[in-house]
Amino acid sequence: MAETRATTGTGEPASRPRKSSWKYIGPGIVVAATGVGAGDLVATLIAGSKFGYTLLWAAVIGCLVKISLAEAAGRWHLAAGRTLFDGWRSLGAWTTVYFAVYVVVWGFIYGATAMSSSALPIVALFPDGPGLKFWAIMTGLIGLAFVWFNRYAVFEKVMTVLVGIMFVVVVYVAARVVPDVGASFAGLVPVLPDGSLLYTLGLIGGVGGTITMAAYGYWVNAKGWSNSSWMKVMRLDNRVAYVTTGIFVVAMLIVGAELLHASQIALTSGDRGLIDLGKVLEDRFGGATATLFLVGFFATSFSSLIGVWHGVSLMFADFVERFRAPAGEGKEHAGPEAVDRQQRSVPFRAYLLWLTFPPMALLWLDEPFGLVIAYGVLGAFFMPFLALTLLWLLNSSRTPREWRNGWVSNGMLALAGLLFVVLCVQQVRELPW
Repeated sequence: MAETRATTGTGEPASRPRKSSWKYIGPGIVVAATGVGAGDLVATLIAGSKFGYTLLWAAVIGCLVKISLAEAAGRWHLAAGRTLFDGWRSLGAWTTVYFAVYVVVWGFIYGATAMSSSALPIVALFPDGPGLKFWAIMTGLIGLAFVWFNRYAVFEKVMTVLVGIMFVVVVYVAARVVPDVGASFAGLVPVLPDGSLLYTLGLIGGVGGTITMAAYGYWVNAKGWSNSSWMKVMRLDNRVAYVTTGIFVVAMLIVGAELLHASQIALTSGDRGLIDLGKVLEDRFGGATATLFLVGFFATSFSSLIGVWHGVSLMFADFVERFRAPAGEGKEHAGPEAVDRQQRSVPFRAYLLWLTFPPMALLWLDEPFGLVIAYGVLGAFFMPFLALTLLWLLNSSRTPREWRNGWVSNGMLALAGLLFVVLCVQQVRELPW
């Protein structure tokens, strides 16, 4: 690792790279927890229930793809000293238009989805209490208050606790169903059973793959990593995060394969499928295991909620700040001071309110047809947009030569871009036009 003459967030010379250390781990855990939602776990469960261990190899490839994407986002922030939106803006006005429309429509529908997902396990745990709408509103308000009044350090600690709960519960449930070790190793050999293509693509591209991957660089800056001397630390942090995500995916695939595949039990699609699984666990292992699972379900959903409330609000605040500034200005502001300022800014808090209050209307109304189409199209296009723009930025003069893509990074980002384009086309085709 070459030395750098950049400065730290405090303005002191960063004469040599930091040693990678477990004590620095944090932003990666945050992005992994945010990206893995309840719907992702259901999709993995259904893949396991339909094909057993056969698609385990796809989960491993998906983990490697996510490591490459998040590493690229973090490397841009540290090497270029510019935020990701600043980089996008340098590619042309079309990126600003796309992001502006995307972040407004996506946030409106995601807010309702996240609140409902967080409320579902609470309703299952307390069936005689208030209903889904009450708990959905409460989780949204709690998420709003938590992010509004806390800075990154507290946010990271709470996310780490939620990840710990998720990890313990998912691995415990996978252990209880007693995985078939031989079949799981056989599942590492790439094969495509009939009818498995879309499930395979979903496993590779879906779990942990959302706009929050783009937020990783902002959380890296919030941690205090503001220049290339932190590159080795960031890479360790990122790998730990997505290995953890890989363990989640493999554990849920095991549960699907052992608990559902053999018994031919079908789950409801979407977040409610985890309620179905809770009932199956109660029948098989008793109420204590089912209750523990629902606690893990809540940790999974609520960590995604507060992660989006924080990370995407930061991106929106940066978007507004860059949009107001003349092109070419503000290129050296990707650091902890900028993040701290943005967390106190009006755009940050305005987007927090946008994520929380307008979506509550969707708890009473069916999602409008046109909005569903717009949300589906914009969401499908985001991951190809992220992969291909990172490929563009990290091979151009916008990135210092030392930190531009090598052949491995180019290959992985190109693979990710191609994969996400295929997924994008399929998602758009499946929309209820």
